Order: sequence, then C-alpha cells, then structure tokens
Amino acid sequence: MTTLLTIGEIFARLSLLAVGGVNSTVPEIFREVVTERHWMSPAVFAQNFAIANAAPGPNCLIVTMIGAQLAGIPGGLVATFAMVLPSGVCAIFVSGLWEKFRAARWRRIIQAALLPLTAGLVLAAGAVLVEQADTGWVTILVTVAAVLLCWRTRIHPLWVLGAGTITGLVLG
Repeated sequence: MTTLLTIGEIFARLSLLAVGGVNSTVPEIFREVVTERHWMSPAVFAQNFAIANAAPGPNCLIVTMIGAQLAGIPGGLVATFAMVLPSGVCAIFVSGLWEKFRAARWRRIIQAALLPLTAGLVLAAGAVLVEQADTGWVTILVTVAAVLLCWRTRIHPLWVLGAGTITGLVLG
C-alpha cells in the first residue's frame, strides 16, 4: 500500500509540472524512479519509454508502464490517474480564466513563454533518454541520423522508427 501511495504522490506532483505533456517531465521521472528510488535501471527506464512511445495512445503510457512494473495493475492505474487528474482539474479551472482574460497582456506573455519552455523541457527529456540509449558508436549514429531525418526532411517518423528497428535487428 505504501508503494501505491508513493507512486500516487510522485505522479500527482509531476502532473502539475507537465507543461506540454508527460514527456516534458521525463527527466524528473527518471530522477525519481531511477536515481533516487532505484526502482529500475536506466536501461529498463529507456526501454519502457521506447515501448510506451511506440505503442498507439497517449504519451502518458510511460507513467502507466512504470506504475505497472512497480506494483502491477493497481500501480499502473494509480500512476495514470495521479498523472492525469491533477493537471486535468487544473486545466478545467484555468481554461475559464484563460478565455475571460483573452486580451490581457499577461496572457500574451505567458503564451509566448510556453513554447520555448515546453521545447526546452522536451529537449531535456530527449537528452536523458539519449544518455541511456546510446551505448556505442552504432547507437549514437542511429540517434544522430534519426534526429537529422526527422528535423530536416519530410520523412514520416514511422519510416525512421522502422529503419532504426531494422538496424537494431541486423547489428544487435
């Protein structure tokens, strides 16, 4: 029961920091789950993240997978609800104010700040995952190629994912 409470407390707190979605909190999730509590290894965390993002559905599947790995189905449910409910309730209340103050200067300032803030948080999440995933020159090259292809071309990310998978199967 204490594990479920701890899972709930961690993800409820992180829920309110998830600017731009759950992926922006990946560095803090990693710190809590891997570094502080040693609930899983860095490699297992990175694998869970990859599986959660490859599966169809919301980007909060990583939270569900971590909770389920720690405490079974109840852990997955607690982690998911803890990650979704606080921020969802907050969004409901803030959306009313957001519309009410549509023309306010402070709202435009906040909106202008949210994009670079979110981009920075997501880039930090990417950096944490790259540190765990890149174990040699081949994986570093795959990472760099995937970044460049997704950033500089119009290739659909599923093709990049498929090419990375094939490369891993052939070289792994």
